[in-house]
Amino acid sequence: MIKGAIAMVIAKCIPTPMDMLVRLYDLPDSGAAFERLRKQDIQIRRALAPEKHKIVAWVRENFAEGWASETEVAFARQPISCFIAVKEGKIAGFACHDATCRNFFGPTGVEPQARKNGVGTALLFACLDAMRQQGFGYAIIGGVGPAAYYSKAVGAVSIEGSEPGVYRGLLGSPRFGVATT
Repeated sequence: MIKGAIAMVIAKCIPTPMDMLVRLYDLPDSGAAFERLRKQDIQIRRALAPEKHKIVAWVRENFAEGWASETEVAFARQPISCFIAVKEGKIAGFACHDATCRNFFGPTGVEPQARKNGVGTALLFACLDAMRQQGFGYAIIGGVGPAAYYSKAVGAVSIEGSEPGVYRGLLGSPRFGVATT
């Protein structure tokens, strides 16, 4: 009984994941985000095929197995739909699009030492711009965590009724559905 009560408290504290919509035809100017990183000697670029094993391993070690799987899918796209932040020859962050679903942004993550420096924002812009160049008018950010951030950064708006969306029933995920071992 205590476990059930604890689970209910935890469930109330974890925000319900939702999808958000971004107007790609109306993105804010990203020049300042990239310039800020240039001054810190951080490069944002599309990943290269021979880097796949290193990037997927980095994502797996620093984030989650599921995100590593999605990153592998991004490497199967043409062009590769994974962008990385590189500082001093090392990965500082990554972002993918068209991984779980076409026209979806994510997953994305930044190492703790590089957070709050604009790395995540620049990676977001790199992916969204690539999606715009592919001809999409809108992008979906799936299973959003920091909704206020995406709203401020790119004007993303919540998609009503989208929780848990395409992630419904995701194996092994108490956040999105079925918890398995």
